[in-house]
Amino acid sequence: MSESAASQCVDQFSCPVCLDPLKEPVTIPCGHSYCMSCITDCWGQKKQGPPYRCPQCRESFSQRPLLKKNTLIAEMMETLQKTSLQTAAVECDVCTTEKNRAVKSCLQCLASFCQTHLQLHYQSPAFMKHKLVQASRNIQENICLSHGKLLEIYCQDDRQCICCLCVTDNHKKHNMVSVDSEWTSKKKELKEIKVSCQKLIQERERGQRELSEAVKLLKSSALESMEDIEKVFTELIFSLEKKRSEIKEQIRAQEMTEIDRAEELHKHLDQELTELRKRQAEIDKLLITDDQIQCLKSCQSVCVLPTFEDVPIFTQHTHLSFKDVSITAFREVLEGVCQQQTAKISPEVSNVNVTKPPEPKTPNDFLQYFCELHLDLNTAHRNLKLSEESRKISYVDKAQQYPDQPERFNVFPYILCREGLCGRCYWEVECSGNDCAIAVCYKRIRRKGNSNDCTLGFNKISWRLWYFRQYVHFIHAKTQVPIPAFCSSRIGVYLDHRAGTLSFYSVSDTMTLLHRVHTTFTEPLYPAFGVGTGSSVRIIEQKGVQTDKK
Repeated sequence: MSESAASQCVDQFSCPVCLDPLKEPVTIPCGHSYCMSCITDCWGQKKQGPPYRCPQCRESFSQRPLLKKNTLIAEMMETLQKTSLQTAAVECDVCTTEKNRAVKSCLQCLASFCQTHLQLHYQSPAFMKHKLVQASRNIQENICLSHGKLLEIYCQDDRQCICCLCVTDNHKKHNMVSVDSEWTSKKKELKEIKVSCQKLIQERERGQRELSEAVKLLKSSALESMEDIEKVFTELIFSLEKKRSEIKEQIRAQEMTEIDRAEELHKHLDQELTELRKRQAEIDKLLITDDQIQCLKSCQSVCVLPTFEDVPIFTQHTHLSFKDVSITAFREVLEGVCQQQTAKISPEVSNVNVTKPPEPKTPNDFLQYFCELHLDLNTAHRNLKLSEESRKISYVDKAQQYPDQPERFNVFPYILCREGLCGRCYWEVECSGNDCAIAVCYKRIRRKGNSNDCTLGFNKISWRLWYFRQYVHFIHAKTQVPIPAFCSSRIGVYLDHRAGTLSFYSVSDTMTLLHRVHTTFTEPLYPAFGVGTGSSVRIIEQKGVQTDKK
């Protein structure tokens, strides 16, 4: 990106209130962005109350919008500012009147040159061997602060660039190469790390795709099952509603039939009652008459009662009641079937889950989580010496000339790795001697002094497997767990950070579990090693592990 383009982009991301580049950018609901402090001050004024308005488009909000940092714009602003600094014009150090833009900087001359004044470096034999780099304002950073000489040598032991005079001062007998040689080696290493990183990215992207497909399938299957259940229960409810209506209609029909029969019988009884009451009145009339002759004549017609059927005793006819019609048994059977089928369905529902990858068991299973470790020399105790391309740690009696560092252990012979590990990781080490410690800890472990806070395994933020003479212990928070004796000197460490498991294995043709920790890790874990007198620990490279396993 050109300087003008970068400047234009920065201008486009300016706060409309303060007109400076956005600081802690926030975006309000209307889409406009402001500095967090600017919009907060704007809405915090006494006269500014509900409704809250956008200073640009004047759109109003009945409630004060919740302000959250717009991380996307913040990252863009950071990138643009870096680009602006990187692309800022570097002026030629030779031009006197009008300064032209420099195109190259010379590490020997410690100056920057425009295209015109650079020609001398191309034409004069005295300057042709000078090293030219892209024009930079930071050319002085290539000079040794102590001697004022060009930093052209790299000390592999101290991992720093030095000048030719530093070699005799503080880096005697150290492994040294030219800066160009080291950079060539580092570029190769970075390319290898990049390939490994790309592989890890591809694996996780594949995992994300597979997980997304699994979730999509899970949602589709759950929706299909719920629709099926909804359909079945809807049909069942409809069927029950229909049966309920049919039974109710049957009861009503039987009720009407029996009521009609009862009303017909009631009418017939009314007729019989009328006739009997009429006969009774005639008898009463004859009983009070004095005309015996007439009474005897009429007596013949009233002395013979009509023939009637017996009157039913209705209170004894239990079949005229619907009390025996009960659906309780049907309900009990239906509930029993539902409970039985639900008991079958529930485990099937519970068995549907997204599972994590299985725990590794064989050596090849562990190798898929193998991670490269790089020792942090700035943490090494002065009696620890690194060799074999900084993969082997040995205890030596003579203190090494390491520069003072706040993160260096000054009492215990410990060293940490640069990598903070999360997720699933596996590494192996080869132990030699009678005093070795393989551990992990949080980065905030104390480095100065001899308290328990500085001792691996004697606090709550470190976990340690310790060889001491013929004994092996696992130590955490000062609690020691003895480990049975084993033959192999190769130790494998497997970390599943999310699951909260840390496992130590004895590695040979098989993996023998020595100890496993179950806990909750709240921070990245840093591999750590401790080495005593006459002992050493060597970190195994991945290619070495693969070769041994063949």
